[in-house]
Amino acid sequence: MLASNFSDVDLECGCDEAGRGCLAGPVVAAAVVFKKGYQNPALNDSKKLTSVKRDALRQVIMRDALAFGIGRVEVDQIDEINILNAAFLAMHQAIQQIQVKIDLLLIDGNRFKPYEGLKHVCIVKGDGKFLSIAAASILAKTERDAIMKELHQSHPHYGWNINKGYGTQFHRDALISNGSCAHHRKSFRLFPD
Repeated sequence: MLASNFSDVDLECGCDEAGRGCLAGPVVAAAVVFKKGYQNPALNDSKKLTSVKRDALRQVIMRDALAFGIGRVEVDQIDEINILNAAFLAMHQAIQQIQVKIDLLLIDGNRFKPYEGLKHVCIVKGDGKFLSIAAASILAKTERDAIMKELHQSHPHYGWNINKGYGTQFHRDALISNGSCAHHRKSFRLFPD
Protein backbone atom coordinates (compact mmCIF):
# COMPACT_ATOMS: atom_id res chain seq x y z
CA MET A 1 0.00 0.00 0.00
CA LEU A 2 1.17 3.55 -0.75
CA ALA A 3 2.24 5.86 2.08
CA SER A 4 -0.25 8.37 3.46
CA ASN A 5 2.32 11.01 4.29
CA PHE A 6 5.86 12.05 3.46
CA SER A 7 6.43 14.15 6.58
CA ASP A 8 4.92 15.14 9.93
CA VAL A 9 3.19 18.28 8.66
CA ASP A 10 -0.60 18.51 8.79
CA LEU A 11 -1.56 18.83 5.14
CA GLU A 12 0.43 17.65 2.14
CA CYS A 13 -0.69 18.26 -1.41
CA GLY A 14 0.27 15.72 -4.07
CA CYS A 15 0.80 16.99 -7.64
CA ASP A 16 1.23 15.21 -10.94
CA GLU A 17 0.67 15.83 -14.64
CA ALA A 18 -0.52 13.85 -17.64
CA GLY A 19 0.28 14.18 -21.32
CA ARG A 20 3.75 15.64 -21.20
CA GLY A 21 5.07 13.27 -23.87
CA CYS A 22 2.08 13.48 -26.22
CA LEU A 23 2.18 14.90 -29.73
CA ALA A 24 -1.28 16.45 -29.41
CA GLY A 25 -3.65 17.96 -26.89
CA PRO A 26 -3.14 19.91 -23.67
CA VAL A 27 -0.98 19.00 -20.71
CA VAL A 28 -3.14 18.48 -17.62
CA ALA A 29 -2.10 18.52 -13.97
CA ALA A 30 -3.88 17.81 -10.71
CA ALA A 31 -3.31 18.59 -7.05
CA VAL A 32 -4.90 16.55 -4.25
CA VAL A 33 -5.02 17.01 -0.48
CA PHE A 34 -6.24 14.21 1.82
CA LYS A 35 -6.61 14.44 5.57
CA LYS A 36 -3.50 13.27 7.40
CA GLY A 37 -3.37 9.48 7.67
CA TYR A 38 -5.90 8.85 4.88
CA GLN A 39 -5.78 5.29 3.56
CA ASN A 40 -7.09 3.69 0.40
CA PRO A 41 -5.45 0.45 -0.78
CA ALA A 42 -7.01 0.81 -4.26
CA LEU A 43 -5.07 3.98 -5.09
CA ASN A 44 -1.96 3.53 -7.21
CA ASP A 45 0.01 5.13 -10.01
CA SER A 46 -2.53 5.79 -12.79
CA LYS A 47 -0.32 3.95 -15.31
CA LYS A 48 -0.74 0.74 -13.30
CA LEU A 49 -4.56 0.89 -13.36
CA THR A 50 -7.10 0.06 -16.05
CA SER A 51 -9.19 2.91 -17.46
CA VAL A 52 -12.28 1.45 -15.74
CA LYS A 53 -10.48 1.42 -12.37
CA ARG A 54 -9.16 4.96 -12.90
CA ASP A 55 -12.64 6.26 -13.73
CA ALA A 56 -14.09 4.63 -10.59
CA LEU A 57 -11.27 5.96 -8.41
CA ARG A 58 -11.73 9.46 -9.82
CA GLN A 59 -15.13 9.59 -8.11
CA VAL A 60 -13.68 8.25 -4.85
CA ILE A 61 -10.86 10.82 -4.89
CA MET A 62 -13.23 13.71 -5.55
CA ARG A 63 -15.42 12.50 -2.68
CA ASP A 64 -12.67 11.78 -0.15
CA ALA A 65 -10.21 14.62 -0.81
CA LEU A 66 -10.21 17.65 1.48
CA ALA A 67 -9.45 19.61 -1.68
CA PHE A 68 -8.37 19.07 -5.27
CA GLY A 69 -7.63 21.15 -8.34
CA ILE A 70 -7.07 20.51 -12.03
CA GLY A 71 -4.97 22.69 -14.36
CA ARG A 72 -4.75 22.64 -18.13
CA VAL A 73 -2.34 24.28 -20.56
CA GLU A 74 -3.26 24.29 -24.23
CA VAL A 75 -1.12 23.48 -27.26
CA ASP A 76 -0.39 27.08 -28.31
CA GLN A 77 1.04 27.86 -24.88
CA ILE A 78 2.98 24.57 -24.79
CA ASP A 79 4.60 25.60 -28.09
CA GLU A 80 5.31 29.07 -26.72
CA ILE A 81 6.84 28.25 -23.32
CA ASN A 82 7.93 24.58 -23.87
CA ILE A 83 6.40 21.44 -22.41
CA LEU A 84 8.33 21.44 -19.13
CA ASN A 85 7.25 24.99 -18.26
CA ALA A 86 3.72 24.18 -19.43
CA ALA A 87 3.61 21.19 -17.05
CA PHE A 88 4.77 23.42 -14.18
CA LEU A 89 2.15 26.04 -15.12
CA ALA A 90 -0.62 23.40 -15.16
CA MET A 91 0.51 22.25 -11.69
CA HIS A 92 0.47 25.85 -10.44
CA GLN A 93 -3.07 26.27 -11.81
CA ALA A 94 -4.17 23.11 -9.97
CA ILE A 95 -2.52 24.21 -6.70
CA GLN A 96 -4.20 27.64 -6.98
CA GLN A 97 -7.60 25.94 -6.73
CA ILE A 98 -6.85 24.33 -3.35
CA GLN A 99 -8.94 26.03 -0.67
CA VAL A 100 -7.23 24.58 2.41
CA LYS A 101 -3.90 25.64 3.96
CA ILE A 102 -1.18 23.40 2.50
CA ASP A 103 2.00 22.78 4.47
CA LEU A 104 4.00 20.91 1.82
CA LEU A 105 3.76 20.10 -1.89
CA LEU A 106 4.72 16.59 -3.01
CA ILE A 107 5.71 16.82 -6.67
CA ASP A 108 5.99 13.76 -8.88
CA GLY A 109 9.30 13.84 -10.74
CA ASN A 110 12.68 15.46 -10.26
CA ARG A 111 12.01 19.11 -11.13
CA PHE A 112 9.53 21.83 -10.22
CA LYS A 113 9.24 25.60 -10.43
CA PRO A 114 8.61 26.72 -6.82
CA TYR A 115 5.10 27.84 -5.98
CA GLU A 116 5.24 31.07 -4.04
CA GLY A 117 4.88 30.65 -0.29
CA LEU A 118 4.91 26.85 -0.29
CA LYS A 119 7.70 24.37 0.37
CA HIS A 120 7.95 21.45 -2.01
CA VAL A 121 9.78 18.19 -2.38
CA CYS A 122 10.29 16.39 -5.71
CA ILE A 123 9.85 12.61 -5.58
CA VAL A 124 10.88 10.48 -8.55
CA LYS A 125 8.13 7.91 -9.24
CA GLY A 126 6.15 9.55 -6.44
CA ASP A 127 2.87 8.39 -8.00
CA GLY A 128 3.85 4.86 -6.98
CA LYS A 129 4.88 5.85 -3.44
CA PHE A 130 2.42 8.38 -1.97
CA LEU A 131 -1.38 8.37 -1.98
CA SER A 132 -1.85 12.07 -2.72
CA ILE A 133 0.46 11.96 -5.76
CA ALA A 134 -1.21 8.76 -7.02
CA ALA A 135 -4.59 10.45 -6.64
CA ALA A 136 -3.32 13.50 -8.56
CA SER A 137 -2.00 11.21 -11.30
CA ILE A 138 -5.45 9.59 -11.60
CA LEU A 139 -7.32 12.92 -11.76
CA ALA A 140 -4.89 14.34 -14.33
CA LYS A 141 -4.98 11.20 -16.49
CA THR A 142 -8.78 10.77 -16.44
CA GLU A 143 -9.31 14.48 -17.17
CA ARG A 144 -6.88 14.41 -20.09
CA ASP A 145 -8.26 11.14 -21.48
CA ALA A 146 -11.76 12.69 -21.51
CA ILE A 147 -10.42 15.74 -23.38
CA MET A 148 -8.72 13.56 -25.99
CA LYS A 149 -11.87 11.44 -26.49
CA GLU A 150 -13.77 14.68 -27.06
CA LEU A 151 -11.17 15.95 -29.58
CA HIS A 152 -11.37 12.55 -31.30
CA GLN A 153 -14.95 13.34 -32.33
CA SER A 154 -13.81 16.05 -34.72
CA HIS A 155 -10.48 14.38 -35.67
CA PRO A 156 -11.22 10.62 -35.74
CA HIS A 157 -8.44 9.75 -38.22
CA TYR A 158 -5.74 10.22 -35.52
CA GLY A 159 -7.18 7.58 -33.18
CA TRP A 160 -7.05 9.82 -30.10
CA ASN A 161 -9.83 7.81 -28.44
CA ILE A 162 -7.25 5.01 -28.15
CA ASN A 163 -3.76 6.59 -28.26
CA LYS A 164 -4.75 9.80 -26.37
CA GLY A 165 -2.36 11.83 -28.50
CA TYR A 166 0.77 9.76 -27.83
CA GLY A 167 3.09 9.04 -30.76
CA THR A 168 1.92 5.52 -31.54
CA GLN A 169 2.62 4.09 -34.99
CA PHE A 170 -1.06 4.57 -35.89
CA HIS A 171 -0.94 8.25 -34.86
CA ARG A 172 2.33 8.86 -36.73
CA ASP A 173 0.99 7.14 -39.87
CA ALA A 174 -2.16 9.31 -39.65
CA LEU A 175 0.02 12.41 -39.40
CA ILE A 176 1.83 11.42 -42.60
CA SER A 177 -1.50 10.71 -44.38
CA ASN A 178 -3.50 13.68 -43.08
CA GLY A 179 -0.97 16.25 -41.89
CA SER A 180 -1.18 17.91 -38.49
CA CYS A 181 -4.11 19.87 -37.06
CA ALA A 182 -4.57 22.74 -34.61
CA HIS A 183 -4.35 20.35 -31.64
CA HIS A 184 -0.87 19.10 -32.53
CA ARG A 185 2.18 20.50 -30.74
CA LYS A 186 4.19 22.22 -33.45
CA SER A 187 7.27 22.37 -31.18
CA PHE A 188 7.35 18.55 -31.09
CA ARG A 189 8.86 16.35 -33.78
CA LEU A 190 5.67 15.27 -35.56
CA PHE A 191 7.17 13.97 -38.80
CA PRO A 192 10.24 11.89 -39.68
CA ASP A 193 13.15 13.82 -41.19
